[in-house]
Amino acid sequence: MTEFRCRRSDNPEDDEQHKDEQQEESNHVEEEHQAEEKDQVKEVNSHEAPGRRPSRLTTSGFLQRLLKVFFGCLAAFACGMLYGIYLSTYHDRMFSFSTTQELEREISFQGGSGLYYYYYKRLITAPSLERGLHELMEDNSTISGQTINAVQRLSLYPELITSFIYRVTNWQELTDPIYFYVGVVFGLQAIYVTSLFVCSWVMSGTWVAGMLAVSWYVINRPDTSKLDHGIALRENWALPYFSCQVAALTGFLSNNISSATEMLCYLTMSATTFTFLLVWDNSHYVLFLQSLCLFLMDCFDLVPPQKIADIHRVYLGSLLLVYVLQFQNTALLSSPLLSLLIGSVLARYFQHKMKIGPLVARVMKLFLHFHLVFTTSLTFSYLVKKLLPPSDGDFIFKFFEVKFGLNITTDFVPNFLLCQDSFLFPSVDLLVRLTQASVLPFYVLVLVVCFLSTLHAVYTRLSGQPMADKRSAGDAGVGGCPAVAYHVFHTLCFGGLTLMFDGMKFFWTPHVCMFAAFGICSPELWMTVFKRLKLKSIHPVVLSLILSTAVPTIIGFSLWREYCPRVISELSELQEFYNPDLVELLSWIRMQTPAAAAVFAASPQLMGTVRLCSGAAVTSLPLYTDVEQLRRAEDTYQVYSMRSAEEVYKLLSSQKTNYVIIEESICNELALSKGCRIKDLLDISNGHVVFDKGEIFSFTKNGRFCHEIKLNYSPYTNYFTRVFWNRLYHVYKVNSVISFQY
Repeated sequence: MTEFRCRRSDNPEDDEQHKDEQQEESNHVEEEHQAEEKDQVKEVNSHEAPGRRPSRLTTSGFLQRLLKVFFGCLAAFACGMLYGIYLSTYHDRMFSFSTTQELEREISFQGGSGLYYYYYKRLITAPSLERGLHELMEDNSTISGQTINAVQRLSLYPELITSFIYRVTNWQELTDPIYFYVGVVFGLQAIYVTSLFVCSWVMSGTWVAGMLAVSWYVINRPDTSKLDHGIALRENWALPYFSCQVAALTGFLSNNISSATEMLCYLTMSATTFTFLLVWDNSHYVLFLQSLCLFLMDCFDLVPPQKIADIHRVYLGSLLLVYVLQFQNTALLSSPLLSLLIGSVLARYFQHKMKIGPLVARVMKLFLHFHLVFTTSLTFSYLVKKLLPPSDGDFIFKFFEVKFGLNITTDFVPNFLLCQDSFLFPSVDLLVRLTQASVLPFYVLVLVVCFLSTLHAVYTRLSGQPMADKRSAGDAGVGGCPAVAYHVFHTLCFGGLTLMFDGMKFFWTPHVCMFAAFGICSPELWMTVFKRLKLKSIHPVVLSLILSTAVPTIIGFSLWREYCPRVISELSELQEFYNPDLVELLSWIRMQTPAAAAVFAASPQLMGTVRLCSGAAVTSLPLYTDVEQLRRAEDTYQVYSMRSAEEVYKLLSSQKTNYVIIEESICNELALSKGCRIKDLLDISNGHVVFDKGEIFSFTKNGRFCHEIKLNYSPYTNYFTRVFWNRLYHVYKVNSVISFQY
């Protein structure tokens, strides 16, 4: 045994200092010995036989996790199925779908959604799917005087896929085409709420959050779904895929997942991104907002660079495939999504050391990075637009100028779009409804906590601290998780747009339900709050577990008690949806006009119904994203202006119109805000009415066409002949030979 000798010093203070150093050294050696002993114990336990206690604990934990996943998946599947059944029952009660004739069922496709079902029905009745696809790609019977590629113009890929499934499976023997089509839409909505369930479950760690998110979604259905606006609208097909994509992206960004789960999330994200781009022509704008959120996360170093690179590959690959399948759609090449991807990739190539250095230097590099990315993106977009044929980009820019008050125009088309519900500013009623359903207060509280925690994570990352891994993610707060940080940016971005465009609420409100449910059910969020409050009376972990269980239970019970009777009453009440005047009009068109030769002019919404129920050609399509179709609709709307009979006749004849339908609801429209009535927009566009300092000045000698033509006097009878009328509709034949009567 080695003998340690210590020489006594003459200075007592040196002796005391020497003793302290020896004590610290001995404590350090003892801690090292204890750590070595623990490592040895772990190594021994790792080699123990399977029947011993550690393996039993591992097996027990695995079984608990397996049961948790099983019951969570079962609850998610049950929520989706119940919501699909609820939608089917509610739709049947609202439109008497199962007890009416085929014509009344087709009328239930409100607005422009009837046009999409028409093409689906056309594919079903075609001799073969190939023949039907060829007819749609060279469609010369829908718009008078035009041959269009309907698959490209109307994004008919959902109808192509649905008709293919219906033709090649046994569904032809089980149900009618209309039931199958509607059932597929309701099935997608079931997938929608299931993905919201999964997203909230992944973020919070408990499937109770998923059930609460679905409950809030169903309660706020008028603000979360566009089904009431039209069954076949493109948003009803696209939003479920976007919701699945967000759920897969959430799992992909999470820290505590295995490599196999990460690969599954990546493949799901790739498939849903591609499908979302394919089925809706405006989807690249939504993905641009998502990529902008991910770009900010990458700049603040909140997500590993490799994952951002993988997501960029998904975007670029999906854009390339959809560009090919959509017949070389040039809108994708000039899209802001592609421009941002190009700009961020080039900027990253030139800035290798952007995330290195002290706080001030990194902030300056960050501003330089922003400038480089957006300058490159704008330059790329400008060059692409110069090289490609002219598009609607200038019109969109003009539209936003008018929307935000930067310009004033008398043009009918932008003013008409600004009067659509989707482009209006949301009313206060939206916030009132969300508050009454108790989702908005909890959403605001959760957002404040997550936003502050994310700001703290941004500051720590810019200060040079390493990114939180799987073990230290909890110490970094709830905002240190990349998935939570992404959803903070996501909800702020879409929430800001909802304050400007009411139509964006269908993206934001479902996310509000999911995000609020995640927050109040997440122990990590409660832990973040209690750690900042520095509670000493009770342990934060215990209090977090109690509140993350008790608060959702109380909310769920109160929602069930208040809203469950309302939902049951909705399903039990049989509503009568019947429009006898429209049925009479469509029946007359079917029996009295030649479907192959007649061309009808009416409002875009009515023209979609006429095309579906009669097969007659129309002068324009109900497409609010196609400027050309909006211009043609403007010419048709001139029957409600103060133009002469000769002028209206020339406009209708230029579109080869045989019959024009005048709707009393538009001609005699009453509204508190007169600026958005069709006849007011036409008067301003035509220069017939001028508003100056609150005064109205008229500059026309003609009366309103839709009123004057009903009087049946010359010169209106020279150009038009009334052939049908009822309480709501007047049909006039456009005379091919003008007979002058005085």
